[in-house]
Amino acid sequence: MAIPVALAAVLALISWQVAVDGPLLELDTATRNGVRSLRKALHSIPLNHFGAAFSDLGGSFPAVPVLLGCAGLAAWLAHRAGRPLWWLPLAVAPVAAVLIPLLVVPAKAWFARPGPYGVPLAPDQWGWYPSGHTATSAIAYGTAALLLARVLDPGLVRPVYAGTALVCLGVGAGLVWSDYHWLLDVLASWCLAGLVLWTLAAALRRLDPH
Repeated sequence: MAIPVALAAVLALISWQVAVDGPLLELDTATRNGVRSLRKALHSIPLNHFGAAFSDLGGSFPAVPVLLGCAGLAAWLAHRAGRPLWWLPLAVAPVAAVLIPLLVVPAKAWFARPGPYGVPLAPDQWGWYPSGHTATSAIAYGTAALLLARVLDPGLVRPVYAGTALVCLGVGAGLVWSDYHWLLDVLASWCLAGLVLWTLAAALRRLDPH
């Protein structure tokens, strides 16, 4: 239980600081200024494109299609192996996809945090906190990895998890590098996604321990 408690505590701390415009937000400003200075010093167009491309991996497309495709593959492999509850990935994936906006959009509207450029929010904007792209990538790709891990050869599970973590890390780093999000927006979404994935993993172990 230490992991979910720690994630919830960090998420609560960041959310509180964002809500009251607390001193922790100085970390965001320092990070943004440091990244901007580094980006200006390097002046690397390929690196900037690479950061933007990585951040795009957190969009609903391609994240949700990848989730649904991996769920279909996991269900097919489980059915072919004669596993009980082979259809479980087909039920879990749509729920995870729908859960992402249900968690993120109300929070964005509630906190109404301006982005790194400091431009006031327009009436039709939700706000930047927490990061939707970070949450989408972590929940979608993380769920896909959990579903595949149930049916893959044990030797492939660790590489799948490691690859998923690297992609999600790249999305968050790309968002900060490209000045699309504050660092704390990204960290909060990782905590939120971690809670979702921890709960899902526990539920999968209980429903289908094989």
